[in-house]
Amino acid sequence: MTARQEAVPTPARPGPAPAATARAWAGLDPCVHCGFCLPACPTYEATADEADSPRGRIVLMRALAHAGLAAADPSLGTHLDRCLGCQACETACPSGVSFGPALEEARARIAAARGSAPALDTALWVLARPERQRFLWLLGRLARATRLPEVLARGAGRPGASAGRPALALAMLAASRPAGGAAGGDGAAPAPTGEVALLWGCVMAGLFGHVHAATVRTLAVNAVAVRAVPGQVCCGALAAHAGRARLARQLARANVLAFDAAAPDLPVVVDSAGCGAAMRAYGEWLADDPLAERAAALASRVRDVTEVLAARGPRRAGPLPIRVAYDAPCHLHHAQRVTTAPLTVLAAIPDLELVPLEGSDRCCGSAGLYALSQPELSLQILDAKLAAIAACHPDVVATGNPGCLMHIGAGALLADLHVALRHPVELLDRAYRGGGTARRGGSGAAA
Repeated sequence: MTARQEAVPTPARPGPAPAATARAWAGLDPCVHCGFCLPACPTYEATADEADSPRGRIVLMRALAHAGLAAADPSLGTHLDRCLGCQACETACPSGVSFGPALEEARARIAAARGSAPALDTALWVLARPERQRFLWLLGRLARATRLPEVLARGAGRPGASAGRPALALAMLAASRPAGGAAGGDGAAPAPTGEVALLWGCVMAGLFGHVHAATVRTLAVNAVAVRAVPGQVCCGALAAHAGRARLARQLARANVLAFDAAAPDLPVVVDSAGCGAAMRAYGEWLADDPLAERAAALASRVRDVTEVLAARGPRRAGPLPIRVAYDAPCHLHHAQRVTTAPLTVLAAIPDLELVPLEGSDRCCGSAGLYALSQPELSLQILDAKLAAIAACHPDVVATGNPGCLMHIGAGALLADLHVALRHPVELLDRAYRGGGTARRGGSGAAA
């Protein structure tokens, strides 16, 4: 029986499992309302509203969990909807508060109480299965190849409330376009001495296949082969962030079965920070599921691609004379606590100048579907990131998450900021394949 044919076990009970719920709420217990989290929170900085701070949201979530606050309460929904889920508050917290799981639990209750937005449910339904996505991604790739989304987005104006969702969505699609121009020949690949499995994902597979290709090539140069995993699906991150816990767990179970069938005991490499954080949470998501032990084992095998490359050296590349600013994806830096591996990858490229980026560990405002559900606040948060980028004058901003690549790239496009957005493995792959110089020509520039 193949991974696709194997039946997915039905959860023991619908909705959030009680034990997992208790653990999520217990993660808030260490909070003593000290306020160290306040300056780390981008939404509190933007609104100056205590209810939009981690401390204020913890008060609301505790009231939901223990004091009878209704999940349908409009204020609860408003302030939790505004949360980016970046988990910077966890990094800043001296008491060890676990904010992320409680936020997902609260959002699941809110979604169940106030009903589903049809557009969101449709989007998540499409992303849940690869066969449903193919036509959508084909249209997206064809559209961005014409550069029409870029033209239409530029015509809508600079970032701000006036840009709105349509212009932002078009600019994000334009920003996903691969670098132009072909590099030299592939880097020489030694005989593999290691093997990994690769999460293909949904947005990554549909719009960032070029990043997957760079991942496979850079791993090969470092003697790591990639095994195919049929039957895998979306990681479930977008569903979890949107409060669709049941769908997120359904996707997690399908991936556990697929990876166990095709690549048991192999490391699972992920080149999307959000997907990596989600897969590392499978043990918690499925803690009360028949697949609990297998889910926890899979979660323990998840590695960001930069971790694997850094552990391998990585092999030194050819020169690439460009200025690069590294922006740390929240779900890599704060959720997974992977901080140095991407810098190790970039340091393997001779003549690459790494320039400091102020606030590189702060959220850009992407946060999955947040940029489309909260466009004004998202763009307000993005303004600070764009200002920091403009101040350090890089040729390229490197970041390891598709949402960040598209959101910062969209902002750069709308602000006419001439900087390219690239995944770190794209730059290493470029250097392995002959190098070259970045052309400063907007978010779609070659690098």
